[in-house]
Amino acid sequence: MGDSFHPAMQAALRFDPATAIVSGRQPTIRYLRDVQSIFADQPACQELLPSNPLLYSVTQIEDHNGEGDIHYGIGILMPGRVGREYFMTKGHIHAWRPAAEVYIGLRGRGMMLLQDERTSECRAVEFMANSVVYVPGYTAHRTINIGDEPLVYWGVLSSAAGHDYDAVAKRNFRLVVVERDGAPAVMERNDFLAEMKGVST
Repeated sequence: MGDSFHPAMQAALRFDPATAIVSGRQPTIRYLRDVQSIFADQPACQELLPSNPLLYSVTQIEDHNGEGDIHYGIGILMPGRVGREYFMTKGHIHAWRPAAEVYIGLRGRGMMLLQDERTSECRAVEFMANSVVYVPGYTAHRTINIGDEPLVYWGVLSSAAGHDYDAVAKRNFRLVVVERDGAPAVMERNDFLAEMKGVST
């Protein structure tokens, strides 16, 4: 007897946790040229620009927009560095500032930067496969790949949250994650800039 389905049965949305491909959906793709201003080491960025590597892609699922609904998206962030800075996302804060978000790691090894818009407090949180990071409201957030394989993750948030990229573009993040002696290190952005110029702080 063959498979039989009730007419009201709906197929589930299918995705590949290794590649972040979602069946029937088109991702938003970001290359270095699209996000070049986020890196502190601009000389290294300009040097890498001719090859314009793929940094990340995100597939957003925003089918439901009513009160109480949620949006979710799957991202894949490639391994690599611009100078000593690890590949990272542009970062954003929610247009509806009280909205929180949950990130669920599926593959790889990374960090998230969380910066409170009200206090400017910034912290780095470990983020890897089989881990969850809670992003509170009023908090800008950025994902960083510190491993040697793609970092794949889901983000789940209120359908009312929205994304404000301009606020992050104007201020960027206080912290950077850079390679030091073969391992990732978290630094103040200003200290890293001074270090590149050979100035002690």
